[in-house]
Amino acid sequence: MMLLSLAALAASPPPPPPPIPTVTDDASLLPFSVEVAPPPPPEPPIIDAPDAPIVVNMPSPEAVALPPPARRMVETAIKEGNEAAIKSVATLARKLYPDGVAQIDALVAQHDAEVAEAKAIAAREKAEALANAALLDNWKGQIEAGASRSTGNTRSLGVYGSLKLTKEGLHWRHEISARADFQQTAGETTAERFNAAWQPNYKFGDRLYAYGLGQYEHDRLLGYDSRYTAGAGIGYTVVSEKDLKVDFEGGPALRLTDYIDEPERTTVAGRASMNIKWKITPTLDFSQNAAVYLESGNNNAVATTALDTKLIGALKARFSYNLTYERNAPAPRDKLDTLTRATLVYSF
Repeated sequence: MMLLSLAALAASPPPPPPPIPTVTDDASLLPFSVEVAPPPPPEPPIIDAPDAPIVVNMPSPEAVALPPPARRMVETAIKEGNEAAIKSVATLARKLYPDGVAQIDALVAQHDAEVAEAKAIAAREKAEALANAALLDNWKGQIEAGASRSTGNTRSLGVYGSLKLTKEGLHWRHEISARADFQQTAGETTAERFNAAWQPNYKFGDRLYAYGLGQYEHDRLLGYDSRYTAGAGIGYTVVSEKDLKVDFEGGPALRLTDYIDEPERTTVAGRASMNIKWKITPTLDFSQNAAVYLESGNNNAVATTALDTKLIGALKARFSYNLTYERNAPAPRDKLDTLTRATLVYSF
């Protein structure tokens, strides 16, 4: 019986295999989650190199930015163009912001370069204009006039006038001047002076120059009807600043004097002069012109000191003091004459 059962079991077909699970891309259908870790990074290669110093590039103090308020302060001073203010502001900024000194210096240096370039361009343009100027171009001048009159116990009349013309050329400078001074008191002439002069200067440079001089003088009260002077010499500008100029001149001169009570004389003299121009304020000017002649038998000198104050436009008021010295003045005349006056001056 058992043998029949085993034979029947052996003759029956084998059971089917279990089903193969289906793999799907939808992770929501999986009963669990799978996390795949990324592969570990590769190990850095080992380089066998000799020991070397480690250099760390720290920012330079010169590269530290200047704070914007400080930069605007310096730039504002530069924009206004006042050199004294620029210097003061830059000095203060350097003290307050030492890390920005390089940038402050760069701003000031750039301004200085721009100013130098502008001056060079202006100098070239001025030189070209002077070189191409015609004979009647570039003349500047002043007309001075004054008068006085009194009546009553003392009757007097005084008239004064002068003209001065100056022309600046590339190498030459010309100055022409004329002056007349007449005064009468109680019917008697107390002043009678006339003067005219022409002085050409040849400029060797900014300071050194050679000059020539042609001059006519008339002063009967000092004993001569006419005096002619021809001279030449060297001049030098000792001080040449924006607001101050000082010139000294010296050289020989030939003088022909026609005296009223003496014979005519021709003498050789030495001449020395000094000219000062000082602009005290924008509206106040000081000037002094003095000349001394040393000759055989006679010495004389003339000096004028003036203070000009601006009134309206080109019109100025002048207060001046004139000194005239003549060693051989005829008696009873004094050797020294002085005159103080107030006049009006028009510049053109």
